[in-house]
Amino acid sequence: MKDLMALMAGLAPLSLMAVGGGSTVLADMHRLIVEQHGWMDDAAFARRYALAQAAPGPNILVVGLFGWHVAGPIGVLGATLAMCGPAFLLALGFAATRRRFEGAHWLRLIERGLVPMAIGLAAASALHLGGAAVAAWGPRPLWGAAIMAATTAVVFFTKRSPLWMLAGGAVLGVLLIG
Repeated sequence: MKDLMALMAGLAPLSLMAVGGGSTVLADMHRLIVEQHGWMDDAAFARRYALAQAAPGPNILVVGLFGWHVAGPIGVLGATLAMCGPAFLLALGFAATRRRFEGAHWLRLIERGLVPMAIGLAAASALHLGGAAVAAWGPRPLWGAAIMAATTAVVFFTKRSPLWMLAGGAVLGVLLIG
């Protein structure tokens, strides 16, 4: 129960920073779960994130997997509430405020300022998770870097679903790592 409380206390403030979705604070989740508490290693973190991305539904499903790992079934509920509850309350308050000040210049400035913040947070999370994924290849990190670069290029320059790349990466991982 102590670990669940620590997880929830760490996720709740991240909820308020997750402008642009849960993936934007993935680097901070990694810091909390892997580096600070050592509940799992880089590879386990990356696997759970990949599984959540492959599942239908919102990106934030990953916190349920982290909660399950830390505290079992009750951890799923606790982690999800900690990550979604504060953001829900903030969004509810912001919606009411936005309606009240509709069209105000300062409000438009705030909304425009949130866009680069969300992009920066998402980029930091991508770099952090990419580094963890490459490190998971152990003695052959160049394979991981090559697969990550190829996946990025295919997803960026084509209209292929990222799920095909996820499946291909899984197959390559089994074949190359064993």
